[in-house]
Amino acid sequence: MVVFDATMMMLLIYPDSGVPLDYNTGLPVTSVSERIAYFIEKHEKTKAKIGIPTPALSEILVRAGAAAVQIVEKIKEFSVFEILPFDELSAIEVALMTRNAIESGAKKSGSDAIWSKVKYDRQIIATARVRQATAIYSDDKNLRNTAASIGMTVISLCELPVPPEKLQGELPFYPQIEVTGTPSLEEIEKARDNEVISPDPEQ
Repeated sequence: MVVFDATMMMLLIYPDSGVPLDYNTGLPVTSVSERIAYFIEKHEKTKAKIGIPTPALSEILVRAGAAAVQIVEKIKEFSVFEILPFDELSAIEVALMTRNAIESGAKKSGSDAIWSKVKYDRQIIATARVRQATAIYSDDKNLRNTAASIGMTVISLCELPVPPEKLQGELPFYPQIEVTGTPSLEEIEKARDNEVISPDPEQ
């Protein structure tokens, strides 16, 4: 199993929400839809699962409004996807990650995000880790740093192969779910960062 975070799911559900930069060139990643569609197609053929941690799913649904239920139902239509709950084992893993980070003197594990964002990222990473995911697919710099601090592999969109021309296809979510006021990645991140998750003074 591999895991998609919110940045990958945003590009799957809302392809026009914004394109991440290729960290090798500093330019926008090309063939975004084709890369993701090809990746999903290969996993469907091998019956491998793509996990979606519920903390990541919640980020997508922040601004979806009435379309939230439709999005969840659409995800469930595809056998390749599995929604992964943030359960007791995940909570224990987050606690261990946080305690180890504090003891090492780097409470945020190399992230420069606000504390509430760090906790969201750890929830996603912990959910992936307890399910023994081999990699997290994400273009979130801070999530990448946090995952790297515990030795987890994170793969960016630019690292996904561009499919051969004859295999190029549309994303499985087409035609797109109609959503009024489709949120951008920045809007979702701001909404998430403004949430008060706990009374921690570092928020």
